[in-house]
Amino acid sequence: MLRLIENLFTRRSFLATAIIISGLAAAPLSAFAQQDPLPSWNEGAAKKAIIELVRQTTTQGGSGFVVPADRIAVFDQDGTTWAEHPLYSQALFALDRVATLAPQHPEWKNAEPFKSVLAGDYAAISKFSEKEWLEIVAVTHAGMSTADFEQIVRDWLPKSKNPILKRPVTELVYQPMLEVMAYLRANGFSTYIVTGGGQEFVRPYSDAVYGIPAEQVIGSSIVTKYEFKDGKPVLMREPKLFFNDNFDGKAIGINLFIGKRPIIAFGNSDGDRQMLEWTTAGDGPRLGLLVLHDDAAREFAYGPANGLPDTEVGTFSQSLMEEAKARTWEVISMKNDWATIFPKPKP
Repeated sequence: MLRLIENLFTRRSFLATAIIISGLAAAPLSAFAQQDPLPSWNEGAAKKAIIELVRQTTTQGGSGFVVPADRIAVFDQDGTTWAEHPLYSQALFALDRVATLAPQHPEWKNAEPFKSVLAGDYAAISKFSEKEWLEIVAVTHAGMSTADFEQIVRDWLPKSKNPILKRPVTELVYQPMLEVMAYLRANGFSTYIVTGGGQEFVRPYSDAVYGIPAEQVIGSSIVTKYEFKDGKPVLMREPKLFFNDNFDGKAIGINLFIGKRPIIAFGNSDGDRQMLEWTTAGDGPRLGLLVLHDDAAREFAYGPANGLPDTEVGTFSQSLMEEAKARTWEVISMKNDWATIFPKPKP
């Protein structure tokens, strides 16, 4: 049901581990001799694997050395770099847009799926069919220029609120992942967001939230049409899927937009399986990591891998867990591997 949302959707943050030193490529770990590059991570296999990969790929003269131009790191977004429950952030955006547009559509009060959205009936929303989500996407994401859409996203972000965690979605980014991104960039890696969510939805905030520029965001996209409006050329958004950057689409998108196989990939769900397969199938040092949401006290717990509750939002299946073990991907336990999950709330 909600898989379609992940396909169509899905302030420069202070980065605690941004480190600037001369000669970093020649001796990348010397700067960290007295300082933990990943302070929000508990000691464990996942943290050790990340640091070891950086050591191998940045030590000149070593067998695993990779030139900076080829040091590519890719990150799924929803559930990997920020919270995705109870609904993907872009789904929350779409629902808020329905409420904003409702005065122009009095007929929605008695017509599904809009009736349930306006009533705040999350039980009904959780059961929406793909057809119903398509109706919502058509009226909330299309029929406007790309510039207008991006401005609507920028205006919505500070007003957004996760209905369970009660914070704006951009404050629900994972501090450990911000540290990993900073650590990798400090060691000559280029970091990319590769998401099943909407490319034009993520780009307005990617630099401010992750330190990742818009051109390094790869996501799903809808059809756009070039036309003139008021004498100026614009790109108009149409309610048709153009590229699905999910499942095997992630590997295809990486090849299409980056043109190089990543060295390290982070995901959290079955939708990231092919991205990790593609990344770790390359020669030389490679690393695939999956975030397992197993901390109901500090965030959410869902799988259904390892007997966790089942979900259609960010499914981490038992078959994915078994493949992770077989391919020696690292599974990041949110409960055990992360000392901190979210940055402190803004005052």
